Amino acid sequence: MIILETQISVPNLSAKNVFDFMIDCTDERYQQWWPKTHLSFHTIKRQPNNIGSLVLFDEMVGKRRLRFQAVITKSLPEQEIIWQMKKLFLLPAWLSLKFQNTEDGVQITHCLSAGLSGFGKVLDPIIRVYLSKKFEKELATHANMEFNKLSKLLK
Repeated sequence: MIILETQISVPNLSAKNVFDFMIDCTDERYQQWWPKTHLSFHTIKRQPNNIGSLVLFDEMVGKRRLRFQAVITKSLPEQEIIWQMKKLFLLPAWLSLKFQNTEDGVQITHCLSAGLSGFGKVLDPIIRVYLSKKFEKELATHANMEFNKLSKLLK
C-alpha cells in the first residue's frame, strides 16, 4: 500500500466549513476555489447520508491532470470523508480528508492511498511509478495551497 499523507493547519476555517463544502461542492464553487487548477468537482449521483454517492474530480496537481470518478465510502460530518476512486470499476485507491478543529482553525489530514494487501502488494512498485516521490511532493504542496485558498474563499 502506498500512502501519501499531508497534514495541513488552516486558520479561520472549521471542520464543518470544509466538510459541508466538499459534500455539496459544485463545479462553479470548485473553480472559484482555485481557478485553472480546480477544473470540475460535483456529485453525479447522491445517496442518503452520502455513502455511495458518486462524484467527479478533475484537477491539476503540478503538471498532472487527475480526472476520475469516486464513490464516498465513509462520511462522518465534520470529521472525515473517504472517496474510493473509480474508472470502469472501483480501484484500490482512496482519497481521504480528516478534520480536527483547533483553537484558531482546523487541522486537515489529506491522504491518498493506493494498493492491495496480501499478495497484491507485489504491485506496489508499479503503483509507486505513478505515485512517485516527485508527485508526492507536488501533492503535498497542492494540498497545503488549496486548503489555505479555501479559507479565503469561505470568509
